Amino acid sequence: MGLEQKLIIGFNATFVHPGRFYLGGFSDMAHDNYYYVFLCFVYIFTVVGNVLLILIIFLIKTLHTPKYLIVFNMALTDLCGSTALIPKLLDTFLFDRRCILYEACLSYMFFVLFFASIQSWTLVIMAYDRFIAICFPLRYHSIVTKTSIAAMLAFEWVLITTIVASTVGLIDHLSFCGSFVVKSFFCDHGPVFYLACNDTSLNRIMAYVALVSFICIPLILIAFTYSYVCISIALSRIASGEERLKALKTCTSHVILVAVFFLPLVGTNIAAVASYIHPNARIINSTLTYTIPALLNPIIYALKTEEVMNAVNKLWKKKTFINTA
Repeated sequence: MGLEQKLIIGFNATFVHPGRFYLGGFSDMAHDNYYYVFLCFVYIFTVVGNVLLILIIFLIKTLHTPKYLIVFNMALTDLCGSTALIPKLLDTFLFDRRCILYEACLSYMFFVLFFASIQSWTLVIMAYDRFIAICFPLRYHSIVTKTSIAAMLAFEWVLITTIVASTVGLIDHLSFCGSFVVKSFFCDHGPVFYLACNDTSLNRIMAYVALVSFICIPLILIAFTYSYVCISIALSRIASGEERLKALKTCTSHVILVAVFFLPLVGTNIAAVASYIHPNARIINSTLTYTIPALLNPIIYALKTEEVMNAVNKLWKKKTFINTA
């Protein structure tokens, strides 16, 4: 492709890095411009929804609770993750600027993977919050405190930063002497290190570590530590049908978020291993996995909940009263 290369001399080793990569996603896809316009609208509504949710939680003091500290973290993650991915994706494919500098490619990879991983583990913390709320309602406020949730979120950010930075950083220890075409819609980790012509064993190990850490373990924790079995038992002990329905609603929205985030991701990987899946179909499914949850999260989990709407109505009535006084 005529892309320049550069030599990087490290400790007892020399690495050959390309000046640029070429993003080869969405090849020969009919009417692809309609899909990019769709993603543009998805991004606009994602920004509006998540910024609105962040402002609501920030301005309304009654929402300064552990539960909405988690929701605030989710909204911030969704906003940053969508901003890291969609604008660059549109610039790359809608305006046909498919070449990306090597250093920019690694930065792109880091931020997309980082915020997707934060989203995955935030769903785990949400599951923990709902588990305590349903199974131990009388002890909820003593167990789930703002301090404990803030500590969990801080640990999550530090741990994920370490793992993702290590995973991306190991790309620098590879040499690229063949094709520079990344067969993905962004600088994804696997499609990039597959292009290397030296030993990639460490990169493969880190890819498996990331897969287990950000997909497998969160799913297992949500399924078992959240313990829907325990929740079912707790619900069965509630005599009142109205109270049982109210308790069930506290976890329904979270189950929807988990399904929206994980099912397309797991489904695509299983389909890719078990049978042939067209590259464009895989890429479209992957882009929707990265973008649609961020659009739906503020709607499903917060903006349609009675607690948030009541708080917004009170704030609105208070401001209306002050303006008319």
